Amino acid sequence: MSTVLSYVAAPEGVPTRASLEVLTRARQLAEAGGHRVAAVVLSTDAAASADVLGRYGAATVYAVSDAAFAEPLNAPAVQALADVMARADAALVLFPSTEGVKDLLGALAIRTDAAVLPDVVEVDWVDGGVGALRPVMASKFMARVRAEGSPVLVSMRAGSVEASEAPVEPTVENVSLSLDASAATLREIAGAAAGMVDLADARIVVAAGRGVKDAAAKALVEELAEVLGAAIGASRAVVETGVFPATAQIGQTGKVVSPDLYIGVGISGAIQHVAGMVGSRTIVAINQNADAPIFDVATYGIVGDLYSVVPALIAEIKKHKAG
Repeated sequence: MSTVLSYVAAPEGVPTRASLEVLTRARQLAEAGGHRVAAVVLSTDAAASADVLGRYGAATVYAVSDAAFAEPLNAPAVQALADVMARADAALVLFPSTEGVKDLLGALAIRTDAAVLPDVVEVDWVDGGVGALRPVMASKFMARVRAEGSPVLVSMRAGSVEASEAPVEPTVENVSLSLDASAATLREIAGAAAGMVDLADARIVVAAGRGVKDAAAKALVEELAEVLGAAIGASRAVVETGVFPATAQIGQTGKVVSPDLYIGVGISGAIQHVAGMVGSRTIVAINQNADAPIFDVATYGIVGDLYSVVPALIAEIKKHKAG
């Protein structure tokens, strides 16, 4: 019996939300196709997350622990994943669609002679292979794609599946490999600033657009994010002004986010930005231009000056939390 394998990103031993979503879909596909379901974790202490993964249905956890995984280097990750895929007889491998995964999928596909369906929002078995639904053309269209043969590598956008528990007692297989990370040197990792919520795993995102053009407006965005426990994002236009760092950019040339709640402050809604957030479950738009394109995709729209709307919104949220 072959395996549906789920790749789990678990920084500091805690699986990310996107990884648990992908594991949930892997479990569902394994049940539907009569396969085993397993998870693979690459970390300095990979077995630490086994109990959590068991709660989400991972019958087997392949734990690859090595100091090489202290830094996100591709070569050791590709080597380890190829080995685990062979051990597990993986017919299908699901990944969260993160920047790191996008970086290694091509190399892993070459190493394992696998087909790749990247950045999809749906995946299922079809006659003779795997089918998926994939946003294209800045998410203006959806393409139905398929891959035949085995194995198939699929990366899924965050928020495409609702993570659900199905507790089992996992079997942990500790995998020992001779990994060599000396061929590459990592100089710097660009991520969320200390104390800030990471965009990649956020359930709530407050994003700033061109309307956030001074220190006062930036302070309002930061306060709104703080009271909501949200991550802060930005459109390309405001990132290029230097008001927010490049790591905050959401869109076709930035990060793709799919939080439960997305609040756009002063964002017009250019298609390049919308491509990076249209998968959000609830979208709230605040813009003084009633004709702004962002309102076409918004669940709720507020037409008004952010300097008036955002303070009122913060006050109501604080009142609700206090009450």
